[in-house]
Amino acid sequence: MLAILAATSLALAQQTDTTLAVRQGMRLDVENFGGEIVVRAWAQDRVRIQASHSSRDRIDVVAGASVIRVEAESRHGPAHLVEYQISLPAWMAVELSGVSTDVRVEGTRAAVRVETVEGEVTVTGGADDVSIQSVEGAVTVTGARARVEARSVDGDVRLVDIVGDVMAETVDGSVVIQNAQATDVDANTVDGDIYYIGTIRDGGRYILSTHDGTIAIGMPDGANAAVSVASFDGEFDASFPVQLRNATPGRRFSFTIGTGSARVELETFNGQVLLRRPGEVRVPATGSSGAPQGRNDESR
Repeated sequence: MLAILAATSLALAQQTDTTLAVRQGMRLDVENFGGEIVVRAWAQDRVRIQASHSSRDRIDVVAGASVIRVEAESRHGPAHLVEYQISLPAWMAVELSGVSTDVRVEGTRAAVRVETVEGEVTVTGGADDVSIQSVEGAVTVTGARARVEARSVDGDVRLVDIVGDVMAETVDGSVVIQNAQATDVDANTVDGDIYYIGTIRDGGRYILSTHDGTIAIGMPDGANAAVSVASFDGEFDASFPVQLRNATPGRRFSFTIGTGSARVELETFNGQVLLRRPGEVRVPATGSSGAPQGRNDESR
C-alpha cells in the first residue's frame, strides 16, 4: 500500500512553468478536463502559466498571432486532473472551459468567457462582455464593468456591483443581483428566489420571474416605473403605498410609480412578490434563504 501511495504521489508531482511575452489585443484560451483554473491579473505584459499535473501528462502551450492556447494531454487522451495558476495582464481577454473544473478569475479588466460542466465559477472584475456558464455549480460575478450573462442549471447565481446590463438564469437555485447599475435586467429561475437591488432607470426594462420562489425588489427613491405583477399562488406585499389597477384576484395586476417610464415585470407562480425600499431588502448569504417580512395596508 505504501508503495502504491508513493508511486501515486510521484505521478502527481510534475510541474510546468511557462512564461510568454504578449501584446495588446491577444487572448488566452485554456481547456481543462478536471481540476482548477485560477487566473490573476498582474502589471506585466507577460503570461505565466503554472500547472501541477501527473507525470503522464503534457501541457501544450501554443502561441499564435492573436491567441495563446493552453491544453493538457496524456498518453491516453485528455489529462484527468490539472491545477492551473495563471498570471496575465489585466487587459487580456480570457476564454476558459472545463468538464469537472472550478474556475476563479481575479482582477481582470477585459472580456471573460467561462464554461464548465461541473464546478463553481467566481469572477472578480471583467469588462466589455462577461459570459459565465456552469451546469452544476454556483456562479458569482463581482465588480464587472460589462454586459454580464450568467447561467447555471444546478446552483445559485450571484451578481454584485455590476455596471452594465444583466441576464441571469438558473433552474435549481436563487438569483441575487445586488448594487447593480443596469438599464436592462432579465433574471429567471424555476426553483429559487430572486433578489434585485439596483437602478430602475427611465426607459429601462426589468423582468424577474420564478416558478417556485419569492421575488424581492428594492425600488429606489424617485424611480419612474410601470409595474406589472403576477403571483398565481402567492401574495403581493409593498412597504409603501401603491394604487393597484386592473387587478384580477389571484392573478395579475399593475400600478405606476412616478411617470412610469421604466418597465418592471415581476412574476412568480408559487411565491411572494415583495416591493421594498432598497435598504429594506435583506439579501441572504450564499446557500441560505429568507426575505423581508411585514405588510402594508395598500398591498394585496
